[in-house]
Amino acid sequence: MFRRSRRKIVAAIMCILVLLWVGTLGVIYASSYFEMKKQNEQMLQAHAQMYNLPQSFEGLMPPNRPMPGGAPGFNPESPKFQLSTFYSVAVSYDGSVLEIKNEPPTVHSNADLEQLAVTIIKGDKTFGTENNLAFYKTDKGGYILVAFMDNTVINESAMTLLRYTLIFGGAALVLFFFVSVFLAKKIVTPLEESYQKQKQFISDAGHELKTPVSVVSANAELLSRQIGDNQWLANIQYENERMGMLVAQLLDLARTENAALQIEHIDLSRLVAGESLPFESVAYEKGLTLNSNIAENIAVDGSSTQLKQLVSILLDNAIRHSTGGAVWLHLTKGHAVASLRVINQGSEIPVQQREKLFERFYRVDTARNGEDKHYGLGLAIAKAIATSHKGRIEVLCYDGLVEFKVQIPAQ
Repeated sequence: MFRRSRRKIVAAIMCILVLLWVGTLGVIYASSYFEMKKQNEQMLQAHAQMYNLPQSFEGLMPPNRPMPGGAPGFNPESPKFQLSTFYSVAVSYDGSVLEIKNEPPTVHSNADLEQLAVTIIKGDKTFGTENNLAFYKTDKGGYILVAFMDNTVINESAMTLLRYTLIFGGAALVLFFFVSVFLAKKIVTPLEESYQKQKQFISDAGHELKTPVSVVSANAELLSRQIGDNQWLANIQYENERMGMLVAQLLDLARTENAALQIEHIDLSRLVAGESLPFESVAYEKGLTLNSNIAENIAVDGSSTQLKQLVSILLDNAIRHSTGGAVWLHLTKGHAVASLRVINQGSEIPVQQREKLFERFYRVDTARNGEDKHYGLGLAIAKAIATSHKGRIEVLCYDGLVEFKVQIPAQ
């Protein structure tokens, strides 16, 4: 139980750290990307505004239309603009390439730029990125201009930064993992110690109460033989019997939780069938029918004593709380797991109370206070048995039925 709690704490800490890390990186890189994209567009627009064809192509301009140009949208005197590498491809409306500006010679040939420009002109995008080249397409009045800006260095720098961020971030997460394991252990240790003390107290109290209960029972029996029937003596015997039942359940719980499990190979099908036989008469006395559906040859490794006790607890619980005319017992196997299901008709248990059913001394009907010689320890013992067999127990409510389901590893 506490090992699972430590794992949950470690998982919660690591999830928070990973989310913070990924969220922070996402915000930083997204902001950087959109800022760089905005600046690229501004610089490409400025470069396109400043671009003019040689005078030999002035005849391409429509009559009475001035040569395009005007004030650029980005400061052409800024160092970033001056240090950026631009390429230009001017294409006439009929598809002829008028001019390619690719000076000095770069890693992109004129043929590559021409082919890329023709593809961009045929497309719908005005801005975009192709092969580490940011591009901007505009109509200059008589021809189409495709302006490019080389982002190779920027992209490689960004990838290098991302790579080192992931490497050092991953190393930091590994370090934080070990720190979270240490912190989880520190957090859970006091709770574990308190739980161990509580279990030890239950065991000690059960053993200490066992002797005086036995003495009171023996003396009350001798006294009843001498004085005969007596109301006050009958009350003493009744309450002593209740106390004896409580002590027995406390000792059962202590043994289940503390004693080492004696592993043996068990035919669970035969065990469940045999343990259910006495409850058929118990159910009959209460006007109920016990319907069993037990698959054959289901084998498990565990304690036959504890598993018999588990079946008895669940059947006794179902019979006592059934509001209908039948109780169902199912034992099946699937995916290397034996599934024991005990179902009775009854009122739906609120969701917030279902997990508490397996806590010590918890009862849904708090007004009964152990008058039926049950003190809310049976299901706690059942859960302890399921846990000691590396299984789990849960309660389900549906269609007017209450189902207790136990799953343990099967052979």
